[in-house]
Amino acid sequence: MNAFSRSEMLSRMRDETFDVLVIGGGIVGVGCALDAASRGLKTALVERDDFASGTSSKSSKLIHGGLRYLQQKEIGLVYEALAERQILRHTAPHLVRILPFLLPVFKGKDGLFDRRIARLVGTSMWMYDFTGGMRIGKMHKKLKVSEAKQYVPTLREDRIAYGYLYYDARADDARLTLNIAQTAAAHGAAIANRATVSGLLKDSNGKCVGAVVSADAEEIEIRATQVINATGVWADDLGSLDEPGRVSTIRPAKGVHVTVPWGKVQNSIAAVVPVPKDRRSVFVVPWGNYTYVGTTDTDYEGDIDSPQCTAEEVSYLLSAINFSTNAKLDESDVTGSWAGLRPLVKDTASTRTADLSRKAAITRSTSGMLTVTGGKLTTYRRMAADAIDEAVEALGHGQKSGTKRVVITGGEGWDDTQSDDHLHGRYGSKAADIRQLVDLDSNLGGPLVPGLPYLRAEAVYAVRHEMATTLDDVFARRTRALLLGRDATIAAAESVADLIGDELAWDADERSRQVGAYRTFAEKERAAADPSIAAIDSALGS
Repeated sequence: MNAFSRSEMLSRMRDETFDVLVIGGGIVGVGCALDAASRGLKTALVERDDFASGTSSKSSKLIHGGLRYLQQKEIGLVYEALAERQILRHTAPHLVRILPFLLPVFKGKDGLFDRRIARLVGTSMWMYDFTGGMRIGKMHKKLKVSEAKQYVPTLREDRIAYGYLYYDARADDARLTLNIAQTAAAHGAAIANRATVSGLLKDSNGKCVGAVVSADAEEIEIRATQVINATGVWADDLGSLDEPGRVSTIRPAKGVHVTVPWGKVQNSIAAVVPVPKDRRSVFVVPWGNYTYVGTTDTDYEGDIDSPQCTAEEVSYLLSAINFSTNAKLDESDVTGSWAGLRPLVKDTASTRTADLSRKAAITRSTSGMLTVTGGKLTTYRRMAADAIDEAVEALGHGQKSGTKRVVITGGEGWDDTQSDDHLHGRYGSKAADIRQLVDLDSNLGGPLVPGLPYLRAEAVYAVRHEMATTLDDVFARRTRALLLGRDATIAAAESVADLIGDELAWDADERSRQVGAYRTFAEKERAAADPSIAAIDSALGS
């Protein structure tokens, strides 16, 4: 029996009644499902698209407290985030690993810090150490220019005054989300992607008691005592099904990243660099043979289903790295990009999304539906625990949260000595399952996408054991091939469709449709970020 079988999960949803139904398969939703299931509550979760297909696969992929929140005097938020970072290092050690950061302090007016307040950076570093750094045995260090350049040789020596070395952590956000969903399923939760909520069920008193879900051209009524809205930037859409005409509570903030060849930047660790003529900074993070740069933080009023990284945003990010280094990057160096939307809670007093708090908010509607909004990737577990505390209070039964000690799928028996191994570093204890596929069929040991580290076996495993159902699932989230080499995935789409099509029983027409849909999606993303293509589209009025 496959413990993560979509068909078996949907069958359960037809036949069973649940204590908790979570709507939304991002990091907060799967966190809620795990927290509820591990407390002994009968739990179900449905996701309209794929797990982490929204914001939760499009973050900066950092598990961190956030130095800038200290500058905003959100010390409690930083402390909480760094405490959660420490928990994740133990519960998901295969995915969450310590990452050194360089914070260069530049000379001149375009530096990240005004010279008058630059000395306060050191104070912030000590605060960061005291709120969480000492838990990992890593304290910050002030660096000379020559020392800073050992980590990032391309730094502009004429602009840097000195630097700081400090420590945070990184994680593959999409895989973390998936592994938490799998852990929830291992604790008894029924979980399914490609299951769209089309309506909410209400009893005679107007209490929300479930949802109507469309999956595989069939409608399913899922009955549950407590419904939780964990849909992120789509929270208002689901809320409108519950309370027509309700006031909007979400203010989406757009964040974009671009990927460039590592050899252009040569950063052995992550760095935080200023954006010229702006009050922001961006991360520059090594990722194998690539480096990614981001993020932005701007208001967003477009289609929340399809945010795109624009040519202007690409230029914005490249200007930051070119200001700080000798990389001399231009748009032709960009191999991938991604755009995500943060579900920030509205604050009428703030005019910039960058100023809004990342604190979570949990509200209950008149029908009893709980909605979880705001927050950060790093603090998902705490947000989920708080939401399920509310659910337990309403249900009148359920244990206290124990997710501080629940090891995430893949983290069992973690061997840190193998952390540099590609499969072990992505799948942890499940890496042996991938290797077994290769042992049975040597063709699966070949590259999924030429030039990228992923194996063909990973796509097969994604379909058999990780609920992948489309090319986009495989390229964008089960692997991260789309983010690293967008054009390479377009070229490989047909061969990968044949590979997973055999597993999914696709006929020739469906394989062609899948390839066409993926290429259209990826080429739209490329066109949005390419200034030459964007200019042509504008001239044609498209």
